[in-house]
Amino acid sequence: MDVFSVEGKVAVVTGGASGIGAATARLFEEAGAKVAILDIATGCDVTDEKAVERALGDVEKHHGAIDILVNSAGRAVRKAATELSGEEWDQVLDLNLKATFICARTAMPYMKKRGGGSIVNLASIMGFSGGIFPNASYQASKGGVVNLTRSLALEWAPDNIRVNAVAPTFVRTDLTVPIFSNPEVLKRVMHHTPLGRLPEPEEIAAAIVYLCSPAARCITGVTLPVDSGFLAR
Repeated sequence: MDVFSVEGKVAVVTGGASGIGAATARLFEEAGAKVAILDIATGCDVTDEKAVERALGDVEKHHGAIDILVNSAGRAVRKAATELSGEEWDQVLDLNLKATFICARTAMPYMKKRGGGSIVNLASIMGFSGGIFPNASYQASKGGVVNLTRSLALEWAPDNIRVNAVAPTFVRTDLTVPIFSNPEVLKRVMHHTPLGRLPEPEEIAAAIVYLCSPAARCITGVTLPVDSGFLAR
């Protein structure tokens, strides 16, 4: 048996139309999995419980199983805390944390029926760090994802459902355009990057696929940093 194989598995990827989610969807497909994308761009608002229920029902109808869920949908509002509105706070927490919970909770019975499954959430180095730029709502949401991951891992372990997360550093996506397009800001980021290079979306995707593979069958409740050494300081 190839312990890194996800051949024939059915993977649902939220936020799969762009960025890390899109890279993850592509890698799953290359590895032989069937992939369903839940994204506002494909008509599914993952903060809407009914929409998620309908979407996962459709996935089971067309594929007969749900083995893997990757919660990749996310957003950020980089503002000083004193300038962050309550509405902006809610928008970030709703997509980054609440939607992660909704999708995981909705997928769980499908996986239980299959005898197990794997969920990987997108956390962030900001879930362990106060960060280097003002981003209070994002940092709070990703800290929540880290502990939600632990909580669900313990609760669903008896059902053979593994729940993990990855914690990327700054990755070139739509969310980080303001950072990568500003040389001075990027210089500050690189100062906190011991390896001297930042991961590409495909490298985050590789960590996600690994966590969903049989090679990680005894790994649950873990948040794996893919951070070029950021958290080692």
